[in-house]
Amino acid sequence: MQRTSPPAPAGRLARAGRRPDPGLPVPPYWAERLSAGLPGGAAPEPPGGGEAVRAAAAGYWERRGLATTAADTVAAPGAETLLLALLAAVDGDVVLARPAAAWQAPLVRTLGRRVTAVQTPAVGGGAPDPFALLEAVRRARTEGADPRVLLMSAADDPSGTVTPPELLHETCEAAEQCGLLLVSDETYADTVHQPHETVLLTPAEMLPGRTIVVTDLCAALAPPSWPVAVARFPAGEEGARLRDAVADRCAGLRAVLPEPVAATAAHALAEDGAVRAHLAAATRLHAALGAAAHQVVTRAGALCRPPEAGFHLYADLGPLRHALEAAGVTDAPTLETALSARLGRPVPGGHRFGDDPSALHVRIDTGPLHGTDDAQRRAALGARDPLELPHVAAALSDLEAAIAGLGTGAA
Repeated sequence: MQRTSPPAPAGRLARAGRRPDPGLPVPPYWAERLSAGLPGGAAPEPPGGGEAVRAAAAGYWERRGLATTAADTVAAPGAETLLLALLAAVDGDVVLARPAAAWQAPLVRTLGRRVTAVQTPAVGGGAPDPFALLEAVRRARTEGADPRVLLMSAADDPSGTVTPPELLHETCEAAEQCGLLLVSDETYADTVHQPHETVLLTPAEMLPGRTIVVTDLCAALAPPSWPVAVARFPAGEEGARLRDAVADRCAGLRAVLPEPVAATAAHALAEDGAVRAHLAAATRLHAALGAAAHQVVTRAGALCRPPEAGFHLYADLGPLRHALEAAGVTDAPTLETALSARLGRPVPGGHRFGDDPSALHVRIDTGPLHGTDDAQRRAALGARDPLELPHVAAALSDLEAAIAGLGTGAA
């Protein structure tokens, strides 16, 4: 059902709503290419990206079965900046899944747009329930809102799960019936843990004329310290108009890539052997730690769907509510504070993602389990079995102890 969600409480942890932490060292190809490019200066690219990075983005999507030309793409410094430019270029309010990435709703409200949140089904992924979507849009328009954009992610933050293909089809049909433009955030598409077992589709295959795909390279191809994102627009006149409008907004925001970053991103998007090897090793590590963290969290008494993509999972500590109350934990904000204090790092509560603040939900990033410094992270990335590394085993033990300790009512 529709709910116009209020801004999430700020809480005491300013960084709690950030993106999941991949916990990876800087890829060698990135460090080498970027360093090689710096002596030539850091002149900005044209707004929307130069030809090289846009052509590389087109090739990236071509290899994934989406016919794309450089003229269909835009590059910008990070998904947040790119989405801000994109939403500024289109009219109307925005529909988000609930829960959704913590940065999305605040960004929409920055533009003065209304947010309509629609619950995701229990089967997983970041696509809203199709029947709830139809009702939510109808009710929002009755109440004076003007939803025109659906922002969703089939492989999502915060749950790390993937929307089943049949459900994605139904959601796309509902979005088309409502006349919504789809913005598909596919940042975690390259981090699917079992790609031969998990089918991840894009709405661009189902509604090619009304879907814009956004991908942030920080999840798989680039380090988070150098934000780069690319967008793919539909072919045709309307797609070209939107693409040019977004590039214009990027110019107005001065959201342009430095030349060395764009060149390094173009190399990453071309996916040579070194890039593919890094991505494969990272995915194996994320899969191993995701499965281990899921086992630890459920063994401690929480409910949690097994993660299928990314480097995070979304746990429900509702079964421990009675014991948690003895430790002063009564809702998502107090759970966030308690777990973050025990683990010494931000563990964002479900309220950050538009979820019900009274529900005992938290997102647990698995990246911090890889290690606390570059040497430990490199060891985890290169290990045949990272769970055998002492620092990884200790981190998993600490996670279990933190949840189990709260579950016993310990303050």
